[in-house]
Amino acid sequence: MNTSACNSVSLFTESPLELDSGATLSPVNVGFETYGELNEGRSNAILICHALTGDQYVASNHPITGKPGWWERIIGPGKLVDTNKYFVICSNVLGSCLGTTGPKEINPATEKPWGIDFPVITIRDMVKVQAALLDHLGVDTLFALIGGSMGGMQVLEWLATFPERLHSTIALATAARHTAQNIALHEVGRQSVMADPNWNGGRYYEKEAKPDKGLSVARMTAHITYLSEDALTRKFGRNLQSRDAITFGFDADFQVESYLRYQGSTFVDRFDANSYLYITRAMDYLDIAGRHDGRLADAFKNAAHVRCCIISFSTDWLYPTAENKRIVHALNAAGVPVSFAEIESPHGHDAFLLEEPEMDQMIEGFISAAAKARGLSS
Repeated sequence: MNTSACNSVSLFTESPLELDSGATLSPVNVGFETYGELNEGRSNAILICHALTGDQYVASNHPITGKPGWWERIIGPGKLVDTNKYFVICSNVLGSCLGTTGPKEINPATEKPWGIDFPVITIRDMVKVQAALLDHLGVDTLFALIGGSMGGMQVLEWLATFPERLHSTIALATAARHTAQNIALHEVGRQSVMADPNWNGGRYYEKEAKPDKGLSVARMTAHITYLSEDALTRKFGRNLQSRDAITFGFDADFQVESYLRYQGSTFVDRFDANSYLYITRAMDYLDIAGRHDGRLADAFKNAAHVRCCIISFSTDWLYPTAENKRIVHALNAAGVPVSFAEIESPHGHDAFLLEEPEMDQMIEGFISAAAKARGLSS
Protein backbone atom coordinates (compact mmCIF):
# COMPACT_ATOMS: atom_id res chain seq x y z
CA MET A 1 0.00 0.00 0.00
CA ASN A 2 1.96 3.04 -1.23
CA THR A 3 0.23 6.18 -2.45
CA SER A 4 0.12 9.93 -2.03
CA ALA A 5 -3.04 10.38 -4.09
CA CYS A 6 -6.40 11.22 -2.59
CA ASN A 7 -8.65 8.27 -1.93
CA SER A 8 -12.31 7.93 -1.13
CA VAL A 9 -14.17 5.09 0.53
CA SER A 10 -17.78 4.48 1.49
CA LEU A 11 -18.17 3.19 5.07
CA PHE A 12 -21.11 2.21 7.27
CA THR A 13 -22.95 0.79 4.27
CA GLU A 14 -24.37 -2.22 6.15
CA SER A 15 -24.61 -0.91 9.72
CA PRO A 16 -25.20 2.84 10.08
CA LEU A 17 -22.98 5.16 12.07
CA GLU A 18 -24.68 5.92 15.37
CA LEU A 19 -24.06 9.53 16.32
CA ASP A 20 -23.93 10.97 19.83
CA SER A 21 -27.11 12.92 19.01
CA GLY A 22 -29.02 9.64 18.50
CA ALA A 23 -29.24 10.12 14.74
CA THR A 24 -27.71 7.68 12.27
CA LEU A 25 -25.84 8.05 8.98
CA SER A 26 -25.46 5.51 6.20
CA PRO A 27 -23.40 5.44 4.12
CA VAL A 28 -20.52 7.69 5.23
CA ASN A 29 -18.06 8.64 2.51
CA VAL A 30 -14.54 9.50 3.64
CA GLY A 31 -11.90 11.42 1.69
CA PHE A 32 -8.37 10.58 2.80
CA GLU A 33 -4.74 10.57 1.76
CA THR A 34 -1.94 8.18 2.61
CA TYR A 35 1.82 8.55 2.41
CA GLY A 36 4.45 5.85 2.68
CA GLU A 37 3.94 2.13 2.99
CA LEU A 38 2.31 -0.07 5.61
CA ASN A 39 4.83 -2.63 6.85
CA GLU A 40 4.23 -6.37 7.01
CA GLY A 41 3.44 -6.26 10.71
CA ARG A 42 1.03 -3.35 10.16
CA SER A 43 2.73 -1.65 13.10
CA ASN A 44 4.00 1.61 11.56
CA ALA A 45 0.77 3.53 10.90
CA ILE A 46 0.45 7.17 11.97
CA LEU A 47 -2.88 9.02 11.83
CA ILE A 48 -2.74 12.81 11.49
CA CYS A 49 -5.85 14.68 12.68
CA HIS A 50 -6.54 18.07 11.13
CA ALA A 51 -7.87 21.27 12.67
CA LEU A 52 -11.16 23.11 12.07
CA THR A 53 -10.50 24.42 8.57
CA GLY A 54 -7.91 21.80 7.65
CA ASP A 55 -8.25 18.81 5.39
CA GLN A 56 -6.64 15.54 4.33
CA TYR A 57 -4.00 17.29 2.21
CA VAL A 58 -1.47 17.32 5.00
CA ALA A 59 1.61 16.71 2.83
CA SER A 60 0.46 17.17 -0.76
CA ASN A 61 -0.76 20.07 -2.85
CA HIS A 62 -4.30 21.24 -2.20
CA PRO A 63 -6.53 20.54 -5.23
CA ILE A 64 -8.34 23.88 -5.01
CA THR A 65 -5.67 26.35 -3.87
CA GLY A 66 -2.64 24.57 -5.32
CA LYS A 67 -0.76 25.35 -2.09
CA PRO A 68 1.54 22.80 -0.39
CA GLY A 69 0.08 20.58 2.31
CA TRP A 70 -0.60 22.30 5.62
CA TRP A 71 2.07 20.23 7.45
CA GLU A 72 4.37 19.40 4.56
CA ARG A 73 7.22 20.85 6.59
CA ILE A 74 6.82 18.00 9.08
CA ILE A 75 5.69 15.04 6.96
CA GLY A 76 7.55 13.42 4.08
CA PRO A 77 10.62 11.36 3.16
CA GLY A 78 13.41 12.04 5.64
CA LYS A 79 11.33 14.58 7.59
CA LEU A 80 10.21 14.56 11.24
CA VAL A 81 7.42 12.15 10.38
CA ASP A 82 9.43 10.12 7.90
CA THR A 83 7.28 8.51 5.23
CA ASN A 84 10.20 6.24 4.35
CA LYS A 85 9.58 4.61 7.74
CA TYR A 86 5.94 5.24 8.54
CA PHE A 87 2.57 4.82 6.84
CA VAL A 88 0.85 8.17 7.32
CA ILE A 89 -2.92 8.59 7.03
CA CYS A 90 -4.93 11.81 7.08
CA SER A 91 -8.68 11.92 6.49
CA ASN A 92 -11.18 14.73 6.04
CA VAL A 93 -13.35 14.83 9.18
CA LEU A 94 -17.05 14.01 9.27
CA GLY A 95 -19.10 17.13 8.50
CA SER A 96 -16.39 18.76 6.41
CA CYS A 97 -16.45 19.50 2.71
CA LEU A 98 -13.55 17.84 0.90
CA GLY A 99 -14.72 14.32 0.24
CA THR A 100 -16.23 13.28 3.57
CA THR A 101 -19.96 13.19 4.22
CA GLY A 102 -21.22 16.57 5.40
CA PRO A 103 -23.99 19.11 4.78
CA LYS A 104 -22.98 19.78 1.15
CA GLU A 105 -23.26 16.08 0.21
CA ILE A 106 -26.42 14.38 -1.02
CA ASN A 107 -28.99 13.19 1.50
CA PRO A 108 -30.03 9.70 0.28
CA ALA A 109 -33.57 10.28 1.52
CA THR A 110 -34.16 13.41 -0.57
CA GLU A 111 -31.49 13.13 -3.29
CA LYS A 112 -30.66 16.78 -2.54
CA PRO A 113 -27.81 18.30 -0.50
CA TRP A 114 -28.28 17.79 3.23
CA GLY A 115 -27.93 21.45 4.10
CA ILE A 116 -29.16 22.22 7.59
CA ASP A 117 -30.93 18.83 7.76
CA PHE A 118 -27.55 17.19 8.31
CA PRO A 119 -27.46 15.84 11.89
CA VAL A 120 -25.38 17.71 14.45
CA ILE A 121 -22.11 15.89 15.11
CA THR A 122 -19.43 15.70 17.81
CA ILE A 123 -15.68 15.23 17.91
CA ARG A 124 -16.31 11.66 19.09
CA ASP A 125 -18.44 11.04 15.99
CA MET A 126 -15.48 12.13 13.86
CA VAL A 127 -13.24 9.69 15.73
CA LYS A 128 -15.66 6.81 15.16
CA VAL A 129 -15.39 7.44 11.42
CA GLN A 130 -11.59 7.50 11.62
CA ALA A 131 -11.63 4.17 13.46
CA ALA A 132 -13.79 2.68 10.70
CA LEU A 133 -11.36 4.00 8.10
CA LEU A 134 -8.49 2.26 9.90
CA ASP A 135 -10.51 -0.97 9.82
CA HIS A 136 -10.87 -0.54 6.07
CA LEU A 137 -7.11 -0.01 5.72
CA GLY A 138 -6.31 -3.05 7.85
CA VAL A 139 -4.75 -1.08 10.70
CA ASP A 140 -5.65 -2.50 14.10
CA THR A 141 -3.30 -0.37 16.21
CA LEU A 142 -1.76 2.99 15.47
CA PHE A 143 1.93 3.50 16.16
CA ALA A 144 1.19 7.20 16.63
CA LEU A 145 -1.71 9.62 16.58
CA ILE A 146 -0.90 13.31 16.10
CA GLY A 147 -3.06 16.42 16.01
CA GLY A 148 -3.11 20.11 16.87
CA SER A 149 -6.01 22.35 17.91
CA MET A 150 -9.20 20.49 16.90
CA GLY A 151 -6.87 17.71 15.79
CA GLY A 152 -5.67 17.50 19.38
CA MET A 153 -9.27 17.21 20.53
CA GLN A 154 -9.61 14.18 18.28
CA VAL A 155 -6.46 12.73 19.88
CA LEU A 156 -8.02 13.11 23.33
CA GLU A 157 -11.28 11.49 22.18
CA TRP A 158 -9.23 8.57 20.80
CA LEU A 159 -7.58 8.18 24.21
CA ALA A 160 -11.00 8.14 25.86
CA THR A 161 -12.84 6.00 23.29
CA PHE A 162 -10.35 3.67 21.58
CA PRO A 163 -7.26 3.53 23.84
CA GLU A 164 -6.67 -0.13 22.97
CA ARG A 165 -5.85 0.91 19.40
CA LEU A 166 -3.09 3.34 20.40
CA HIS A 167 0.62 3.08 21.12
CA SER A 168 1.56 6.77 21.32
CA THR A 169 -0.10 10.16 20.89
CA ILE A 170 0.93 13.78 20.42
CA ALA A 171 -1.55 16.60 21.08
CA LEU A 172 -0.59 20.20 20.41
CA ALA A 173 -2.26 23.47 21.42
CA THR A 174 -5.54 21.89 22.41
CA ALA A 175 -8.14 21.45 25.14
CA ALA A 176 -10.45 18.77 26.53
CA ARG A 177 -13.41 21.14 26.63
CA HIS A 178 -14.54 24.42 25.17
CA THR A 179 -14.75 27.36 27.54
CA ALA A 180 -17.45 30.03 27.48
CA GLN A 181 -15.03 32.30 25.60
CA ASN A 182 -14.38 29.64 22.96
CA ILE A 183 -18.11 29.09 22.49
CA ALA A 184 -18.76 32.84 22.33
CA LEU A 185 -16.16 33.35 19.61
CA HIS A 186 -17.61 30.51 17.55
CA GLU A 187 -21.12 31.88 17.96
CA VAL A 188 -20.04 35.21 16.45
CA GLY A 189 -18.78 33.29 13.41
CA ARG A 190 -21.93 31.21 13.08
CA GLN A 191 -24.18 34.23 13.38
CA SER A 192 -22.13 35.96 10.68
CA VAL A 193 -22.83 33.06 8.33
CA MET A 194 -26.52 32.79 9.18
CA ALA A 195 -27.03 36.56 8.90
CA ASP A 196 -25.88 36.50 5.28
CA PRO A 197 -29.08 36.66 3.18
CA ASN A 198 -27.54 34.19 0.75
CA TRP A 199 -27.37 31.55 3.49
CA ASN A 200 -31.06 30.97 2.75
CA GLY A 201 -31.68 28.81 5.80
CA GLY A 202 -28.76 26.59 4.82
CA ARG A 203 -30.25 25.76 1.40
CA TYR A 204 -27.95 27.62 -0.95
CA TYR A 205 -26.27 24.78 -2.83
CA GLU A 206 -28.46 24.97 -5.89
CA LYS A 207 -28.31 28.77 -6.01
CA GLU A 208 -25.65 30.84 -7.73
CA ALA A 209 -25.11 33.16 -4.74
CA LYS A 210 -23.49 31.64 -1.66
CA PRO A 211 -23.14 33.12 1.85
CA ASP A 212 -19.58 34.18 1.07
CA LYS A 213 -19.69 37.48 2.95
CA GLY A 214 -20.86 35.87 6.16
CA LEU A 215 -18.34 33.05 5.93
CA SER A 216 -15.59 35.55 5.14
CA VAL A 217 -16.36 37.56 8.30
CA ALA A 218 -16.44 34.34 10.34
CA ARG A 219 -13.00 33.45 9.03
CA MET A 220 -11.65 36.92 9.75
CA THR A 221 -12.89 36.76 13.34
CA ALA A 222 -11.46 33.28 13.89
CA HIS A 223 -8.13 34.15 12.32
CA ILE A 224 -7.55 36.85 14.93
CA THR A 225 -7.78 34.18 17.64
CA TYR A 226 -5.07 32.11 15.95
CA LEU A 227 -2.48 34.89 16.31
CA SER A 228 -1.01 36.66 19.32
CA GLU A 229 -1.11 40.42 19.80
CA ASP A 230 2.67 40.43 19.53
CA ALA A 231 2.54 38.54 16.23
CA LEU A 232 0.04 41.01 14.77
CA THR A 233 2.05 43.97 16.01
CA ARG A 234 5.33 42.63 14.66
CA LYS A 235 3.84 41.81 11.30
CA PHE A 236 1.62 44.84 10.74
CA GLY A 237 1.79 47.42 13.53
CA ARG A 238 -0.23 50.42 12.38
CA ASN A 239 1.30 50.35 8.91
CA LEU A 240 -0.88 51.72 6.13
CA GLN A 241 -1.84 49.63 3.12
CA SER A 242 -0.51 51.06 -0.17
CA ARG A 243 -1.07 54.68 0.83
CA ASP A 244 0.73 57.55 2.55
CA ALA A 245 -2.14 58.81 4.69
CA ILE A 246 -5.45 57.66 6.12
CA THR A 247 -8.47 58.15 3.85
CA PHE A 248 -11.03 59.09 6.51
CA GLY A 249 -13.23 56.31 5.13
CA PHE A 250 -13.90 52.60 5.54
CA ASP A 251 -11.56 51.16 2.96
CA ALA A 252 -8.68 49.00 4.22
CA ASP A 253 -6.41 51.80 5.38
CA PHE A 254 -4.28 49.50 7.54
CA GLN A 255 -2.26 46.49 6.43
CA VAL A 256 -3.88 44.31 9.09
CA GLU A 257 -7.32 45.12 7.65
CA SER A 258 -6.20 44.14 4.16
CA TYR A 259 -4.66 40.95 5.52
CA LEU A 260 -7.87 39.88 7.25
CA ARG A 261 -9.97 40.66 4.19
CA TYR A 262 -7.64 38.52 2.11
CA GLN A 263 -7.89 35.65 4.60
CA GLY A 264 -11.68 35.85 4.45
CA SER A 265 -11.96 36.11 0.67
CA THR A 266 -9.66 33.16 -0.06
CA PHE A 267 -11.27 30.96 2.58
CA VAL A 268 -14.67 30.95 0.87
CA ASP A 269 -13.10 29.39 -2.23
CA ARG A 270 -12.19 26.20 -0.38
CA PHE A 271 -14.67 25.81 2.47
CA ASP A 272 -18.40 25.32 2.88
CA ALA A 273 -20.40 27.66 5.10
CA ASN A 274 -22.62 24.94 6.57
CA SER A 275 -19.59 22.78 7.32
CA TYR A 276 -18.22 25.72 9.29
CA LEU A 277 -21.40 25.77 11.37
CA TYR A 278 -21.34 22.04 12.04
CA ILE A 279 -17.67 21.70 12.87
CA THR A 280 -17.57 24.69 15.21
CA ARG A 281 -20.64 23.26 16.94
CA ALA A 282 -18.89 19.92 17.37
CA MET A 283 -15.97 21.71 19.03
CA ASP A 284 -18.32 23.64 21.32
CA TYR A 285 -19.95 20.41 22.50
CA LEU A 286 -16.57 18.98 23.48
CA ASP A 287 -16.45 18.23 27.20
CA ILE A 288 -14.74 14.89 27.73
CA ALA A 289 -14.84 15.16 31.53
CA GLY A 290 -18.56 15.87 31.37
CA ARG A 291 -19.16 12.24 30.37
CA HIS A 292 -17.32 11.15 33.54
CA ASP A 293 -18.97 13.24 36.28
CA GLY A 294 -16.47 16.02 35.73
CA ARG A 295 -13.38 13.83 36.28
CA LEU A 296 -11.19 14.03 33.19
CA ALA A 297 -8.79 11.43 34.58
CA ASP A 298 -11.59 8.83 34.51
CA ALA A 299 -11.84 9.29 30.74
CA PHE A 300 -8.25 8.09 30.37
CA LYS A 301 -8.30 5.22 32.88
CA ASN A 302 -7.88 2.58 30.15
CA ALA A 303 -4.99 4.36 28.43
CA ALA A 304 -2.18 3.65 30.92
CA HIS A 305 -0.24 1.76 28.23
CA VAL A 306 -0.23 4.71 25.80
CA ARG A 307 2.75 7.08 25.60
CA CYS A 308 1.53 10.67 25.42
CA CYS A 309 3.06 14.02 24.58
CA ILE A 310 1.31 17.35 25.19
CA ILE A 311 2.71 20.63 23.85
CA SER A 312 1.39 24.15 24.46
CA PHE A 313 2.60 27.58 23.37
CA SER A 314 3.24 30.56 25.61
CA THR A 315 1.22 33.11 23.59
CA ASP A 316 -1.70 30.85 22.68
CA TRP A 317 -4.70 32.56 24.25
CA LEU A 318 -7.24 30.40 22.41
CA TYR A 319 -6.15 27.14 24.08
CA PRO A 320 -3.72 28.42 26.71
CA THR A 321 -1.15 26.42 28.62
CA ALA A 322 -3.51 26.12 31.60
CA GLU A 323 -5.94 24.06 29.49
CA ASN A 324 -3.12 21.84 28.24
CA LYS A 325 -1.81 21.35 31.78
CA ARG A 326 -5.30 20.26 32.83
CA ILE A 327 -4.98 17.43 30.31
CA VAL A 328 -1.50 16.55 31.60
CA HIS A 329 -2.72 16.40 35.20
CA ALA A 330 -5.61 14.15 34.21
CA LEU A 331 -3.29 11.80 32.29
CA ASN A 332 -0.94 11.67 35.28
CA ALA A 333 -3.84 10.89 37.60
CA ALA A 334 -4.89 8.06 35.29
CA GLY A 335 -1.38 6.61 35.30
CA VAL A 336 -0.71 7.49 31.67
CA PRO A 337 2.95 8.25 30.88
CA VAL A 338 3.03 11.81 29.55
CA SER A 339 5.66 14.31 28.45
CA PHE A 340 4.81 18.01 28.49
CA ALA A 341 6.39 21.25 27.33
CA GLU A 342 5.30 24.83 27.00
CA ILE A 343 7.13 26.27 23.99
CA GLU A 344 8.08 29.94 24.12
CA SER A 345 6.74 31.37 20.87
CA PRO A 346 5.51 34.77 19.72
CA HIS A 347 3.15 33.24 17.14
CA GLY A 348 0.09 32.42 19.24
CA HIS A 349 -2.16 29.44 18.56
CA ASP A 350 -0.91 28.92 15.00
CA ALA A 351 2.58 28.16 16.31
CA PHE A 352 1.99 24.42 15.93
CA LEU A 353 1.73 24.90 12.16
CA LEU A 354 4.91 26.97 11.91
CA GLU A 355 8.62 26.31 12.22
CA GLU A 356 9.29 26.04 15.94
CA PRO A 357 12.69 24.35 16.61
CA GLU A 358 11.84 23.38 20.20
CA MET A 359 8.58 21.78 19.11
CA ASP A 360 10.36 19.93 16.31
CA GLN A 361 13.01 18.61 18.70
CA MET A 362 10.41 17.37 21.15
CA ILE A 363 8.33 15.66 18.47
CA GLU A 364 11.43 14.07 16.95
CA GLY A 365 12.65 12.78 20.30
CA PHE A 366 9.23 11.49 21.31
CA ILE A 367 8.68 9.62 18.02
CA SER A 368 12.17 8.12 18.18
CA ALA A 369 11.63 6.81 21.72
CA ALA A 370 8.16 5.52 20.85
CA ALA A 371 9.53 3.75 17.77
CA LYS A 372 12.14 1.93 19.87
CA ALA A 373 9.46 0.89 22.35
CA ARG A 374 7.33 -0.33 19.44
CA GLY A 375 10.22 -2.33 17.99
CA LEU A 376 10.39 -0.25 14.83
CA SER A 377 13.75 0.35 13.19
CA SER A 378 15.20 3.82 13.76
